[in-house]
Amino acid sequence: MTRDALRLVDVCSGAGGLAVGLESAGFTPVLLLDHKPQACETLLLNRPDWHVVREDLVDFLPEEHPRCLDVDLLSAGLPRVKASAARGADDAEELRLLEATVYLMHSVRPRALLLENLPALVDSAGYAGVRSFIEDELTHLGYRFRWFVLNAADYGVPQERRSGILVAIKEPWFDAFTPPEPTVTEHVPVGPVLLPSMKARGWSDAEAWAAQALAVAPTLVGGSENRGGADLGPSGTKRAWARMGVNAGSLADEVPGPEYTWPRSTDPALMVKLTVDQTALLQSFPPQWRIAGRKTARYRQIGHATPPPVGAALGRALATALRSVHRP
Repeated sequence: MTRDALRLVDVCSGAGGLAVGLESAGFTPVLLLDHKPQACETLLLNRPDWHVVREDLVDFLPEEHPRCLDVDLLSAGLPRVKASAARGADDAEELRLLEATVYLMHSVRPRALLLENLPALVDSAGYAGVRSFIEDELTHLGYRFRWFVLNAADYGVPQERRSGILVAIKEPWFDAFTPPEPTVTEHVPVGPVLLPSMKARGWSDAEAWAAQALAVAPTLVGGSENRGGADLGPSGTKRAWARMGVNAGSLADEVPGPEYTWPRSTDPALMVKLTVDQTALLQSFPPQWRIAGRKTARYRQIGHATPPPVGAALGRALATALRSVHRP
């Protein structure tokens, strides 16, 4: 690792979308943490040299892992936290992980924190208490912070996916940070992105299907491990997919072959289904990125991930700030 390398600790790493995006922006992951075996397997399948720790974030002791101390960036693509009014017993886990990430700042003491969550966390009154807790802790530790919302579609991801972002940075680097500007002037539609895969087994109607799938995908939803299987989301999301000729009620094991005749029906049950690999394309994972596990476990990792281009855009903005003043 070079002297000016930017060192990264990533927690709740999942399938690695945020980490690989930050890596492409110049950050070197020195430790990645997740408690799910499939997520850890995915990370090591793709980056066998990464130091991956399988452990619950709440139980993680930085002092036992000196490589994670005094790094440049602590990043966390956390499970989406529900507002207090909507939170049930099953949702306490999300808040627990968010609090654990903030408390981790006391030990790790990075120059910067990047936290990705749902958009409402940024400005909704229902999350005022959560924001107050975060801000009080960070202020006590000497960080300045900025909240904002990004849409993945503005960064070339073929998906309407809004994220609430918190960036906290120590002086003297904070004033050099600016949230990233969009990298595309036009959003990328689903059809052209999925056309090569739709044609892969010789489906004769793939071109015609792609020609009408000219909207940006709705947000992929990984779902809870305690509920349901691999589908593309709630009722409104399924209707949006149906307008693009996709049956979003489940995922296919393979793309259509030459025997499949596209019925051009308004009945979603007769429409083409997407595969898990195609949902990874909609999250803009690198084509060679492999996801471990069976179909539902693979899709949940993908649906919960931060799209790598979003991580890359945030990483470039953070790298600019952190290199603006020489570190003592």
